[in-house]
Amino acid sequence: MDTVAILKAFNESSKNTLMETLDIEYVALGDDFLTAKMPVNSKVHQPYGQLHGGATAALAESVGSAASNFFIDSKTQFVNGIQLSINHIKSKREGMVFATAKNIHKGKTTHLWEVRIVDENDDLISVAKMTNIVLTKRS
Repeated sequence: MDTVAILKAFNESSKNTLMETLDIEYVALGDDFLTAKMPVNSKVHQPYGQLHGGATAALAESVGSAASNFFIDSKTQFVNGIQLSINHIKSKREGMVFATAKNIHKGKTTHLWEVRIVDENDDLISVAKMTNIVLTKRS
């Protein structure tokens, strides 16, 4: 598996999307995980100067959706997120957060992911569970 090429392809596919707006970048890939990072700054703050839960959820959903692509035939199938549940554990004002998706269930039609979001000190910021549905592309 050429992880450098795969990460590059994921990052290129993020151009002109929410991922680019939030500066989300895919940074690590393994046999059982995908990790993306996002800077914490005023761009992703809520009015009190803390990381917005919606930005954290967007990071979790982005990495969970992207990770499902390893388990489908992208020529004939695509993935949509159908459920996201997230718990915010700790606030964050600046720095970097990293979201790592690990597969819990890999079925023919659904995938379930656990996404852990930590900061640069490995402090737990949020935990999410995401369900994706695998759909067939139409001609």
